[in-house]
Amino acid sequence: MSADTSISPEGVSRSGGCCPKKAAGPPTLWQRVRAFDWMLWGSAVLVVAGYITFLLSPEHSHGALHHYAHGVFELMNTLWWGLLLGIIFVGLMDRMPKELVMKAMSGNRPATGIAKATAAGVLFDLCSHGILMVGMKLYERGATIGQTLAFLLASPWNSISLTIILIALIGWEWTLAFVILSAIIGMITGLIADGLVARGKLPDNPNREGVEIGDHSLMSGVKEWMAGLKPSGQGTINVIKDGFRGGRIVMRWILFGVVLASLIRAFVPADVFAEWFGPGLMGLFLTVIVATIVEVCSEGSAPIAADIINRAGAPGNGFTFLMAGVATDYTEIMSLRETTGRWVLAFALPIISVPQTVVVAALINHLYTV
Repeated sequence: MSADTSISPEGVSRSGGCCPKKAAGPPTLWQRVRAFDWMLWGSAVLVVAGYITFLLSPEHSHGALHHYAHGVFELMNTLWWGLLLGIIFVGLMDRMPKELVMKAMSGNRPATGIAKATAAGVLFDLCSHGILMVGMKLYERGATIGQTLAFLLASPWNSISLTIILIALIGWEWTLAFVILSAIIGMITGLIADGLVARGKLPDNPNREGVEIGDHSLMSGVKEWMAGLKPSGQGTINVIKDGFRGGRIVMRWILFGVVLASLIRAFVPADVFAEWFGPGLMGLFLTVIVATIVEVCSEGSAPIAADIINRAGAPGNGFTFLMAGVATDYTEIMSLRETTGRWVLAFALPIISVPQTVVVAALINHLYTV
């Protein structure tokens, strides 16, 4: 269907109707108020205010305001680089052909594509908030919902930098076990999700329609795409602009999550987690609930998870706290909802992955306490 580029007379309907249409005027004040992104900018103001408050507050300050400001300060200092790298990746992926993305995630069997997505998630050195923007862009560029979920579940705390931190906190044995278990859960979740799509129980990614992958190799496609890139100052600025524009949905929820997490930190000390969340079933379910409510990035969750393992003697709960940050977190769920446009796809993440995580965590606790 060719686009209609003709200019119709003012006030005449272009749909062929007999009644003239009133020309659209400038937006009203109420329309501008409704269009304003209150969550993004409101959260940004609260984050900036908290950060500045901590910098200006006396060294030994106390009280809820100080704890809130300290939470904002720590979280933003931890996740800023992940957000920046995520923005750059999103900007670059905006320029990547859909065919190339789909070939990178494709294979002769569905399991191959899921395995590639899981491996990519493990190797990406970004925090959970930076990786979330990349995951949403992968879906927009044609990855299946299963590949997207596998990518998200495998990535957040498996980055090289955070793996080193976890080794220092809980030892290399638990760290290696957690990395392997998260990759397995990610693959199983992805296979189940794509299987439900194949059976018509979940909607397919509409961004995959009309895209021909072709027979050329992935490496040749990457080389061809990179050969067309011409680095320049203006091009770099455009990449960052596109990254901000593409990652706006995720950044809105991240900043809101920083505000919420800092408020909870102000009233719920971290050592309380270790007292409440022992290796029993009650402690495990409380861990799932708190990990769902508390919005922290992967680096922020690692010390709390380590405290649960070392002080509460519940390694399964520590694993759950790390995994549930993605599986049940409202940032990921709302980002999936706004990216896919479907609630059923957003809730597929926790519905499929949380039962696996709970079963694995219960087995870990049982084996540890035997």
